[in-house]
Amino acid sequence: MIGAIGFTLASVACAAAMSPSMLVAARVAQGALGALMIPQGFGILSAVFTEARERGRAFSLFGPVGGLAGIGGPILAGLLIAWNVHDLDWRLIFLINVPLGVFAVLGALAWMPADTGDRSARLDPIGAALVAAGSAAVVLPLIQGREAGWPWWSFATLAAGLVALAGAGVFSPIVAPALLRKRSFVAGLAVAVVFFAGLGGLMLGLSLHLQLSLHYAPLKAGLALAPVAAGIAVSSLLAPALSHRLGRRLLHLGLGVELLGVVALAVVVATGAPFPALAAAGLGAGLGLGLLFGPLIQRILAVAAPGEVGSASGALNAAQQIATALGVAVLGTLYFASGLVATALAVAASCLLCAALVLLLPEKELS
Repeated sequence: MIGAIGFTLASVACAAAMSPSMLVAARVAQGALGALMIPQGFGILSAVFTEARERGRAFSLFGPVGGLAGIGGPILAGLLIAWNVHDLDWRLIFLINVPLGVFAVLGALAWMPADTGDRSARLDPIGAALVAAGSAAVVLPLIQGREAGWPWWSFATLAAGLVALAGAGVFSPIVAPALLRKRSFVAGLAVAVVFFAGLGGLMLGLSLHLQLSLHYAPLKAGLALAPVAAGIAVSSLLAPALSHRLGRRLLHLGLGVELLGVVALAVVVATGAPFPALAAAGLGAGLGLGLLFGPLIQRILAVAAPGEVGSASGALNAAQQIATALGVAVLGTLYFASGLVATALAVAASCLLCAALVLLLPEKELS
């Protein structure tokens, strides 16, 4: 509830920003408050759906919903900017969070089970601060270093960020130690990091290509991403049944389909093929993504004991956000240096790396 209300108010602050600095500050608050919601979602699913097969289906739906929201965001943003009510322009993409936030709060009051929490739970502000500072120190030079000509401070900041992240893991573990002793959980996090880094870079590169290279207006660029969302929607409906039947092989199937779609995207861009070919490639990538979201999240969280779900989901959410930021930074730099073809091929390489890491996961679904 605190996260939903705070995220909504921070969105209003974003819309009211009068300078880039104000917008960045409001976005920091928006991200921090939004992060309070995701682990609670996973925890509530685990508490409500106690039977393993039922819980697996819930997780399988949760993943694609999140994926569709991430893909659908640019489409909605394009519509809102094109609508431009009262000349609000980009500010509408933040104000739309107000009715969504109100619905989330009222929905939580009406339908979510009450939970007073565990006041004996120990907070780890030092670990959280180290992770936040380390993440910022890693991402910042990757984004700004290229434009600044890679000065010495970019490498120093990057090294300091890695030290801070290592310190968080060694001296102040914010993840339950028992989870880190489970190979399946650690391997699942590794898969998630590579997967979401590639996804973040792909969506950024594709959006930039549509607007900067093809000169699409925001609305047209958003609609051009619709085939990716359509692919996710279709294949995510098949994922729960396929996951039960294929086990770990479904992750390889999804990565294979995504790989074909991304390689096709690189070919389409390199040859200058018309938009229908671009849409078909995006649809193929989306079909692969829809097979991955739910089953991957389910496998990562399935190894957590009931008392570890909060820690596991928090670690997964942090890994997803950090990986997406890194993917945007690294592949965004690659895009501006070499274009979408090189970016797509880098994402294809991430699919191959994910396929290798998936071999470390158990073959069958865990209860």
